[in-house]
Amino acid sequence: MTNNKRKNQGNKNKEVTMKPSNEKDTPIQDYEDDDIEEMQEADLKKLIRTLRSSQKQILELQKSLMDKIENLSRENEILRRNQNETKQLVQQETGIVTEVKNSIDQMKNTIESLTNRMGEAEERISDLEDREQERIQSDQRKEEEIRNLKHIVGNLQDTIKKPNIRVLGVPEGMEREKGLEGLFSEILAENFPGLEKDREILVQEAHRTPNKHDQKRPSPRHIVIKLSTVKHKEKILKCAREKRQITLRGSPIRLTADFSSETLQARREWQDIAQVLRENNCQPRILYPAKLSFVNEGEIKTFHNKQKLKEFVATRPALQKMLKDVLHTETKKHGHQYERR
Repeated sequence: MTNNKRKNQGNKNKEVTMKPSNEKDTPIQDYEDDDIEEMQEADLKKLIRTLRSSQKQILELQKSLMDKIENLSRENEILRRNQNETKQLVQQETGIVTEVKNSIDQMKNTIESLTNRMGEAEERISDLEDREQERIQSDQRKEEEIRNLKHIVGNLQDTIKKPNIRVLGVPEGMEREKGLEGLFSEILAENFPGLEKDREILVQEAHRTPNKHDQKRPSPRHIVIKLSTVKHKEKILKCAREKRQITLRGSPIRLTADFSSETLQARREWQDIAQVLRENNCQPRILYPAKLSFVNEGEIKTFHNKQKLKEFVATRPALQKMLKDVLHTETKKHGHQYERR
């Protein structure tokens, strides 16, 4: 029996000694208490070293696992924090997106409102432009009507004044002795003896104009003589043009036709042109009521307005050169008057 035990013990020892002594990852064997008692001291030491090494490995493994667990915990905490931050960022971005959407909706509503207002404003502007155009057209019609009325009134005044003669340059108060009619008879006697004896020349009315004398006025008021017929007026004025120098008691005076203010202005506008034509021997005359007549290339030409004159002058180089400066001045004058309007 003893021999069998020793034999078994030797087999077991052989099993133990077969394990490499320096192997770190040697698996731990399960030993029974009886087996430990039968082990030799060397085998026990070896077993103890193996156990210690295994314990050390277990501790290191445990430490490694704890480190990994701690790292995982930290990473988990970081992930949790990142997740919370991400949630907060998502919430913030969601809030921002909501605000942006609300702002966009408000902008859309504002743009729509502005578009509607612009449409209303454009309609109002269009209405105002239409009204302005209607007002301009109405004003133009009124201006045209006023011009026509002025022209009609001027024609009526010219018709009424057609038999009248204006006497210019007679000093104030000279009519006290003989009256205005007596002064006119004296003018005829002094300048046209033949006409003074003409019994058919009758003065219907005589007065100074304006009615009240302005003491600050340097020149005397005009005398208006109304004759019975236009023929007698034209006869007297023809004689005055032929005589050229008309006097009253030796002092120079002037005899002219009596016109409305509109016709007088129209006649004045021909004066500069008539002066240039006169200097060039074109024999200009301002005909009734406000027409310019002059001789050009042996023919008598008559013009009612300056536009017709300009059109004619454009076809006559010599006449164009003659009237270039005065017509240019007239154009600039009318341009300034239009700008002031």
